[in-house]
Amino acid sequence: MAENLPYSTSVGTLIKMLEKIKSASVPERFTQDFVSTKLTMKGGTAAACIPFLKKMGFVASDGSPTELYKEFRNPHKSRIAVGKAFKKLYQKLYEMNEYIHDASDQEILGMIVECTGGEKTSTVTKSTLTTLNALRKISDFDTEAEDGLEASEVHTGKNPSTDPILQIPHQNQAPLQHQSSRGINLAYTINLNLPATKDIEVFNAIFKSLKEHILGD
Repeated sequence: MAENLPYSTSVGTLIKMLEKIKSASVPERFTQDFVSTKLTMKGGTAAACIPFLKKMGFVASDGSPTELYKEFRNPHKSRIAVGKAFKKLYQKLYEMNEYIHDASDQEILGMIVECTGGEKTSTVTKSTLTTLNALRKISDFDTEAEDGLEASEVHTGKNPSTDPILQIPHQNQAPLQHQSSRGINLAYTINLNLPATKDIEVFNAIFKSLKEHILGD
């Protein structure tokens, strides 16, 4: 069964609108008035981008900006947010090729034709490819996977106080030194990712474990 794929007939306007969204304040509702007044983008092509932003997951059905919209406004997460939207928009193509974002134009064109049942030279097919290419150029498809790995590590259920040595540190680095009975000086750099707690027993357990397993008696 043929599937419809989302596309914009005004890709240049869409990309320009996305750039303006980054610097404008978050509205209560993303409306045509907001677009024309706050984003200073008037005309039918600008108004036509609103439904596409809803398909991207940036704007909810009631017009309210979503969390993905707010994430996109963060300069450090903009490309990641567009990458998430890209995967939402082209889910059907991902079912055909999980690396669709890295495929060549000809490969993507072939999958669009196969998915939609449209003609290779039709305006809709060309607009679909143009929209897809414009979005993948401003997307980050790799960082999201790294963030997901970190999230899975956080929710493993491990108690940092019982397994402190296995933690991957980001801060609280402190070099410790230990001298053996043979007069050889050994220096260790032990990185601790300490849990957010006021319970002194947690820290006692951590340093006790360090002494027993790393420093020795």
